[in-house]
Amino acid sequence: MALHPLADALNDELQRDGCPIHSLLSQRGKAIYFPSRGILGQSAQARGKAINATIGTAFEEDGSPLTLEALETLVNIPSTSFLYAPSQGNPTLREEWKGRMMEKNPGLAGKTFSLPVVTSALTHALWVSGFLFVDEGDEIIVPDLYWDNYDLLYGESFGATLRTFNTFDNGRFDVAAMETAINATAKGKKVLLLNFPNNPTGYTVTDEEALAIRDALLRAAQAGNRLVVILDDAYFGLVYEAGVFEESLFSLLCDLHPDILAIKLDGSTKEDYVWGFRVGFMTFGFAGATPARLAALESKAAGAVRASISNAPGVSQSLLLKAYQTDGYDAQKQQKYDILKRRYLRIREVLSAHPEFGESFLAMPFNSGYFMCVKLKGADPEAVRNVLLNEFDTGVIVLSGLIRLAFSSVPHDRLEQLFTNIHEAVCKVKSG
Repeated sequence: MALHPLADALNDELQRDGCPIHSLLSQRGKAIYFPSRGILGQSAQARGKAINATIGTAFEEDGSPLTLEALETLVNIPSTSFLYAPSQGNPTLREEWKGRMMEKNPGLAGKTFSLPVVTSALTHALWVSGFLFVDEGDEIIVPDLYWDNYDLLYGESFGATLRTFNTFDNGRFDVAAMETAINATAKGKKVLLLNFPNNPTGYTVTDEEALAIRDALLRAAQAGNRLVVILDDAYFGLVYEAGVFEESLFSLLCDLHPDILAIKLDGSTKEDYVWGFRVGFMTFGFAGATPARLAALESKAAGAVRASISNAPGVSQSLLLKAYQTDGYDAQKQQKYDILKRRYLRIREVLSAHPEFGESFLAMPFNSGYFMCVKLKGADPEAVRNVLLNEFDTGVIVLSGLIRLAFSSVPHDRLEQLFTNIHEAVCKVKSG
């Protein structure tokens, strides 16, 4: 089937002069385009005209948005925030996020990468990455301890298979296992998904491990592989130990090799503690990127956004932009980070003060994020979870044979009781 001329134009840009990025696109990704000549494009051309009968929004007689005062009084933002946002996202917010991303990732200085495209939070950004780069039957290479929603996102939505590799080796991220998984099949297109801080383990790679990942991916590309590296940075910035890599791997990968396309997925959900705002970002980078090539990827991403949700919430984008430009924002964000780090440090104290807990469970490596996991000794995790619910008034998650604990949601003064409850529940299950 012939592709739309707009899709053909984007595809031509992504394969011009031997650019390999076109070969990484899925069939959907090759077919998608942003409808710049349709309703949205024609509406953009009519913007500012004396009479504009293009877009499906409503306006007062004076030309201001026709909104309910009952809602306007709830948010201190311009009434224009009630209008549709562009499918690419609020342009000022996109620029603001890119600037802040560079501040948080000094390794990006001097490097070329796209302007972020706004998605409906990070889950939608993951979906868009699947739409653009994953075909039915493709494999997604991922650590064996991963967020279970990846099964729905890539398996059920796009018919892909998750090929897992060992997450940890002797308390460290198993870079060798990752490299083996990449090289386990014939050379060609490979899709790798990495998530740091990791959900469920709460682990972020060390500085040394980050460089080892970079080197392994470079070797894979030099050997003839073409890599799509999806970076799920949902919990970015929540690092609690020295020596842990504080930047996104995007800083190391966005200009590493022409056959490595790095895609940074992040958002305000956890970084700004606004879980219900549903604002995420999708940023592309690869060696040899030009403004035209990056714009083509942005257009394809915006086309996928348009095809799925039309656009991310305008009110949320406006509120975030206002927050970023408010005095005190940085201090408030630091205060919230300090609360989470204090809980993390308290867990370390509790585990150190109670060696008897080691008879019931082993704490998996953790150093960041919202979570940690424990591996039970001699007790079925699901049985322990039910005992915790029914007899200890305590809720936990069983995932991948482990118990995941969201210390982000447990008050500081109840953390010791949480681990005491787990220990006693394991003992109860083991005793029959």
